Formats: sequence, structure tokens, C-alpha cells
Amino acid sequence: MTPTLLRLLAGRTCAAFATALIPTTLTLAVMRTGSAGDLGLVLAAEMLPMLLLLPVAGVVADRFAARRVVLAADLVRAAAQLATGALLLSGPVRVPELAALAAVTGAAVAFGTPSARTLVAAVVAGPGRLRANSRLMVAQGLAAIAGPAAAGALMLAAGAGWSSLVTGALFVASALTLGGLRTPAREGGGARGGFTAELRAGWAQTRRHPWFLANVMAHGVWHLTAGVLLTLGPLIAVESLGGESSWVLVAQAGTAGLLAGAWAAGRLPVRRPLVWVAVASAAIAPALAAFAFRLPVAACAAAYFVGMGGVGLLSPLWETEIQRRVPAEALGRVGSFDSLISFAARPLGLAVAAPLAAATGTTAPLLAAAVLVAAANLSVLLLPDVRADPARKPSLALR
Repeated sequence: MTPTLLRLLAGRTCAAFATALIPTTLTLAVMRTGSAGDLGLVLAAEMLPMLLLLPVAGVVADRFAARRVVLAADLVRAAAQLATGALLLSGPVRVPELAALAAVTGAAVAFGTPSARTLVAAVVAGPGRLRANSRLMVAQGLAAIAGPAAAGALMLAAGAGWSSLVTGALFVASALTLGGLRTPAREGGGARGGFTAELRAGWAQTRRHPWFLANVMAHGVWHLTAGVLLTLGPLIAVESLGGESSWVLVAQAGTAGLLAGAWAAGRLPVRRPLVWVAVASAAIAPALAAFAFRLPVAACAAAYFVGMGGVGLLSPLWETEIQRRVPAEALGRVGSFDSLISFAARPLGLAVAAPLAAATGTTAPLLAAAVLVAAANLSVLLLPDVRADPARKPSLALR
């Protein structure tokens, strides 16, 4: 592993771990003295700027050096978390101030997300990108596991304020690590027109890639159905499969599958990456069906292992294909559309699952979700660009 890749991996791991600390810290801090409504306000304050600013962030990612945008985004997140820590240490929780700082964090996430993708493309050569993306996915998966537990431990040992201060320090570490990466000169290409023109050009570039649009919409369906499963799965596990410990077992199996899939992505002989992506995206359907039919907990855990293994496998493959097929000068804008659909679809699934279950029971929404996610993702195999072997037909990498 080269020093540049080590630095990239270290920086992204720090940022991923810091990001994983935030939800648990905010949830526990607000719920100690506030209400569920207060928590919803704080979480929405982070989500809305993220969604609204992603198209803008895509233009910024294509105009300016990725390492500089990532550096700025991490420093803003660090400042917001350090301010949050100081606020929580100063006295009782003040929801309006927390919501404002959460909005700053969400805005910084929006600007950092497309630039992080372009940063990988800038510092890692084509042949090494799949292995690099695989390692990054493993690191992010481990951070997602450790983050909530670490946040809870910090809360118990020192309080929410100190948890936020540690989060801020991790973002500083990420900024210092990634901000010093050497990137090719072409990355600082500068503006090519007005903002609106660049935004339109990014959408035009997105429409040039049918394989991209089809997959993004299918992945949006995946996030929607994952939200349904994450809402109704724990309910079914507690009521019908043996209690809270059953859901813990299922969740742990899913985590193990995610890490196994991400590890395997950089090592399997993949000739048609987008075919693997489509099949791996549909692999969550058996888990949805297993919960719908209330199969034994071992079967549900095995199905969830497979489904999350598909996520671990597809994520590095998908990132690598975007970085390979999309022109470097448009990667931020095109990639921001992918992030926008993903960020928006999961909360929608979480929101609609409970009302649907209340009206029809849990079986119908889960079975409908299983059929929908399988159909949406497998249908992209109808596109020739998806089925093509890039080693034999490099011209299909649309430019």
C-alpha cells in the first residue's frame, strides 16, 4: 500500500468514525432532557441542508481541487462539533442552538460528499481504484460499527459534550490528513462558466449515461426498502422471533455480511461490474421476505447476512465504475445526483413503513418491498451498457 493510499485511508476512516459518533451523541443528549419532537427537529436540521446543497456541492467539486474542498468541509464539521461540545458542556441542552449547529454539519457533509469521490479518483490510478474503494468500504463499515458504541461509552464516562469534542478532533485529524494529499494539476481546473450553466451541464452529462440513471433509481429503491426493513424488522424480531436479542443477532449478521462483501469486492475476478452491482443490490429481497413470513431468527440472520453482503460488494464496484466511466471534470456533479437519491430515499422508507404496517399489517409492505427492490435492480440488466464487459469493449465507457 502506497503512502498516498495510506493517507487517504487514514483520513477517510477518521471522518467516517467521527460521522458515526454524531447520531448517537445527539440522540442521547437531546433525549435526556428533551422530547422525540426535539430530536426530530435536530435531525431534520442536519438532513435538509444536506439534500438542498448537494447539487451545488457537485458543481463545487468539479470546479475546485477536491482536497481543498474536503479540507474545508472537514474543518467546518470540526468547528460545528467543537461548538456543539462547548454548548453541551455549558449547561442544559438548548435545542435551537443544537439544530443550527446540526444544519452547519449537514451543509458541510453536502460539500464533502462529492469531493470525497473525486479525491479518490484523483489520487488513485485506475487499476488500483477497486482495491482502494474496497478498503475504504471496509474502514467505513468498521467505523459505523464502532461509532455508536464509542459514543455511548463517551456519554457514560464523560458526557455528551466530550463526545462532541472528540468528534471535532477526529474531523480535524481528517482535514489535516486529506488536505495534504498530492493531487494531479488538472484537478484545479477552475470555473468554465456561470453556476447555473455548470449545473445544467452536469445534468446533461448525467443524462448521457443511461446505465447511471437506471442504477441510481434502482439504488434509491434499495434505500427505500432498507428503510422499511429497518423499521419493521426490529418490531417483528421483538414480537415474534424471541425479543430484542433476536434483532441484535440479525443486525450483527448484517454487519458481518457488509464487511465480508466489501473485503471480497477487491479480490473477486469481476468481469462485468455492473452485472454484479445489479444482482448484489437485489440480494436484500430475501431478507425482506424472511421477515415478512416470520421465518426463524437463524434464517432471517442468514438472509440479512447475504443482503448486506451484497451492499458491501456493490459499493466499491459502483464507486469504481462511476470513477471509470464518468469524465473526471463532471464526476462531482454526476455523483452528487447519486448521493441525493440515496440520502433522500432512506428517510422516506423509514417514514412510510409504520403507517403502511398499521393499515395493512407488516407482511404486505415487506413482500411488496422485496418484489420492488428485486425488480428495480434486476431490470437494469436489460441495458447493453450494464451487461457489457469493459475489458472487451472499452468504448462503452461513455465519455
